[in-house]
Amino acid sequence: MDKLNYKDKLKMTSLPKHIAIIMDGNGRWAKKKQQSRSFGHKAGTKALEKIIKAADSLGIAHLTVYAFSTENWNRPKEEVNSLMKLLNQYLNQYLKDSKNSNIKIDVIGDISKFDKDTQDKIKQLQELTYNKSGLNLHIALNYGSRDEITRAIKKIISDATKSKINIEDINASLISNYLDTNGIPDPDLLIRTSGEKRISNFLLWQIAYSELFFSEKLWPDFDENDLYEAIFEYQNRDRRYGSI
Repeated sequence: MDKLNYKDKLKMTSLPKHIAIIMDGNGRWAKKKQQSRSFGHKAGTKALEKIIKAADSLGIAHLTVYAFSTENWNRPKEEVNSLMKLLNQYLNQYLKDSKNSNIKIDVIGDISKFDKDTQDKIKQLQELTYNKSGLNLHIALNYGSRDEITRAIKKIISDATKSKINIEDINASLISNYLDTNGIPDPDLLIRTSGEKRISNFLLWQIAYSELFFSEKLWPDFDENDLYEAIFEYQNRDRRYGSI
């Protein structure tokens, strides 16, 4: 039986402006193939490349991907070292490709925990792609939503103490301005792969009214048609934002 092509079913006039993805399942994918977790993470980067290209070709404005969480530091040292090596390879490749790409890259999360070389690459990549006009790719690195909100509260308190803001001015809009995602529209659609149905400390504030799509596929197996399927389902939902 032929696989249903969801791209042909999409309404190009009502695409989500912002898609967020929890890329889950690299380790389990590798285990099924009797390979190391690092093998799974490498395969995951290839899947990410496909999804970036597909989102960009559709004209999606923003794509946010959960690449490394604040909790990921608790994984075995060998796996963390492998992830850091892979991250730097990824950054190096993007620095090289940025001349011929129209993708704008932004990093959210607290990058201060990374070594100086990694931090410098992140900053350089953001600067090099700042004026790009294609897909806005937001990579969540050392990101955790509770950590983000905690950091935002500290900044708000600091500015209130310095009389930069008044307590009475604190509202949802002001809080959003202090988050890592300041200036980025909230996700319309959140996708999580691997069959898990939880949020895992990702964009808790921002996804208050996002549509959620859970895929049974492990991340390395998630392809362009799976992205189109998620968008197709999103387009066939009625977003009411709490109204009747």
